[in-house]
Amino acid sequence: MPVIDVQNVEGKQISQVELAEDVFSVPVKSSVLHDVVTMQLANRRSGTAAVKHRSDVRGSGRKLFRQKGTGRARRGDVKSPLLRGGGVVFGPDGRKYTQKVTKKVRKLALRMALSSKVLENELMVLDQFELDQIKTKEFVGVLNVLKLNNALIVTDNQNEHLELSSRNVPDVKVLRSEGLNVYDILKYRTLVLLEPAVKNIEGRLRA
Repeated sequence: MPVIDVQNVEGKQISQVELAEDVFSVPVKSSVLHDVVTMQLANRRSGTAAVKHRSDVRGSGRKLFRQKGTGRARRGDVKSPLLRGGGVVFGPDGRKYTQKVTKKVRKLALRMALSSKVLENELMVLDQFELDQIKTKEFVGVLNVLKLNNALIVTDNQNEHLELSSRNVPDVKVLRSEGLNVYDILKYRTLVLLEPAVKNIEGRLRA
């Protein structure tokens, strides 16, 4: 069973916590992580790109000039795809990019992502991360003490001061434990868990 140090916001070790072996010590398979990350990114796409076809363009249906006798090419109405402002022939009509992965595989990928952070020594546990007020400068000061510059911070519940203080800090994200996902874990170099959030995550992935 993995054991990791618990630090305070001053970077001092105050205790240790045992991590569940079936959550934080799982063999990592890149193919499973790839499938779930691909699904997440695909599901973010809106798929709303669309064009107006000939029947969608507003305009008269009158023939512009007679068929024969002018010496010009045959011409229909102003909505022809050959004319400026006319309809588009083979443009997109909107589509769904949604992909599905089973719940079992999503949980497995989340365990693998957490395990990869433990293996690479990129997991940090803090006893708490409380700010007296919404102040970005104070938040950045704590990051400097902990030597964090690219981190995902996971809290156990809503922490308004922490969430709002971190909004404008690049390469740092604060996330609640119920929103933890594979893409964000792998995107950021260091995963920072608040000690109460560890139990929340273990309970969620064991259910």
